[in-house]
Amino acid sequence: MEDTGMALLDTALWGGKVNIGGWTEAAGGVYDAVEPATGATLASVGAASRDDVYRAAQLAAKAQPEWAAKKPEERAAVLRRAGQLWEEHAGEIQDWIVREAGSIPPKAQLEIHTAANECYEAAALPSHPHGEVLTSDEDRWSFARRRPAGVVSVIAPFNFPLILSIRSVAPALALGNAVLLKPDPRTAVCGGVTLMRIFEEAGLPAGVLSLLPGGAETGAAVVEAPEVRIISFTGSTVAGRKVGEAAARHLKRAHLELGGNNALIVLPGADLAKAASAGAFGSFMHQGQICMTTGRHFVHESVYDDYVAELSAKAENLPVGDPFTGQVALGPIIDEHQRDKIDGIVQGAVAQGGRLTAGGSYEGLFYRPTVLADLALDNPAFIEEIFGPVAPITRFSEVDEVVGMVNANEYGLSVGILGDVGTAMKIADRVHSGKVHINEQTVSDEANAPFGGVGASGTGSRFGGATSNIDAFTEIQWLTMRPDIPDYPF
Repeated sequence: MEDTGMALLDTALWGGKVNIGGWTEAAGGVYDAVEPATGATLASVGAASRDDVYRAAQLAAKAQPEWAAKKPEERAAVLRRAGQLWEEHAGEIQDWIVREAGSIPPKAQLEIHTAANECYEAAALPSHPHGEVLTSDEDRWSFARRRPAGVVSVIAPFNFPLILSIRSVAPALALGNAVLLKPDPRTAVCGGVTLMRIFEEAGLPAGVLSLLPGGAETGAAVVEAPEVRIISFTGSTVAGRKVGEAAARHLKRAHLELGGNNALIVLPGADLAKAASAGAFGSFMHQGQICMTTGRHFVHESVYDDYVAELSAKAENLPVGDPFTGQVALGPIIDEHQRDKIDGIVQGAVAQGGRLTAGGSYEGLFYRPTVLADLALDNPAFIEEIFGPVAPITRFSEVDEVVGMVNANEYGLSVGILGDVGTAMKIADRVHSGKVHINEQTVSDEANAPFGGVGASGTGSRFGGATSNIDAFTEIQWLTMRPDIPDYPF
C-alpha cells in the first residue's frame, strides 16, 4: 500500500468533536484517545449525547432519500473512491490502529486491507439485482423488490475497530441508507474518525454518515431514535441482549454478532508442529481479543501431551510489548478492567484443577500468552469467553465425544478442525456453528463471505457477500402492476 503523505487525520479538524452534517462540538463532552501500551493521551474525540444522536438521526432521515435516489453508478463511485483512500492513507491509519487499539502492525495492515476490500465489494451492491419477478394468479405483474431501509445504526467494538465498523457501514451506504456510527470510545479514532474522514474525502454527502462515539447512553439512543430502522451491533453477548431487547420493544430489526468460545479440534494423526502453530495463532492473535479467538482446544488423547508441550513452548517464546516501538507478537490488553477479568479467570481455572503450563502473569497491560491444560469441562476457563491470550486445553477419545463437548457450550461462532479431512467433514455436519474451518484455526473473515454465529453468538444474521448484505440492510416491498383498472364487485 502507498501513503501519499497528505494528512487525513489532522486533529485540528476533528479533535474533541463529533460529526453531524460536519464536525461540531459534542454536547456530551470529550473522550481521551489513550495508548494502552504507554498510557499516553494521543488526542480527544467528541462524546455524543442523547440529544446529539437524535439530531443526527433527524438529519440522516432528511439526507437519506436524496442519497438513495442517486444513480447506482454514483453511489458505487463513492465506495470505490473510499477503497482507494484506505490504500493511499494506509501508513497514517496503521499508526493509529497500532497505538490506539494496541495492535501489532500486521494486524493493523490486515484491518486496512480488509476495509478497502469491504468498500470494493460494497461498490458492486448498487448495481446488483434488487428483487425478483413473482408468479401471480391475477392478470398482473408481481414483483418483490428491495428498498433501502432508511437509517441504520452501527455499533462497533474496540478489538477490530476498523473492520467491525466498515463491514456494516460500507454495504449499508452502498444500498442507499444513511448511517449513524457509534464506535467504542476506547478506539473512536481508528474505528470512527478514520471512516468519517475517508467517506468525507470520497464525496459522501453531508448527513448521510454521522460519527457518534459514546457509552451505554449513546448506544441506547442510536437504537431508540425514531428514524432508525435497523441496528447492526457487534460486541459482547451481555450487551447484545440489551440491544436486541430494546430493538424488539421498538419493533426494529437488530443484527447481533456477539461473543464466541470457539473450538479447535486436533484429530489423531494431525501434524503437531503445524497444529500448535495454528492453535497459537487462534488463541494469541491480538491478545485473544477477537470474537473468533480459539477459546477451547480439544485434542485427541493420542497426541495430547505432545500438543500441550508444543503449544506451551510457542507461548513461552512469543515476545510481548509495545507494538509501536518494538517487533512483538502480542501488544497490550485494551484496559485494566479487561486485564483483571482475564487474570481472574486464569487464576480461578488453576484453583479448580487446571494445570498452568505457560504464562499466567502480566506486567501493566501486557499479559503473557497462557496455556491451561487438563481442564474439566465445567472449569470457568472452558465455559466463559475469556477475550484474552489464553489457550484452555482438554482431551477427547472419540468423535462422538468431541462433538458433544463442542456443542455443550452456549456459543456457536467458529470451529476449526485439524487433521483427517474425511473425519473433519463428518464433524462439520454435526457441530452447531456459524463457521467451520477444516485444517484452519478459528480466526478467519473475508468481505465476500457470510459471517455470523448461532446460539449466544448471535441471531443468525450474516455480514458479508451480496446476498447477506442485501438481506441485512434493505426492506422487501411487494409491487404489482395491471394494464388497466379491473372491475371490482363493489
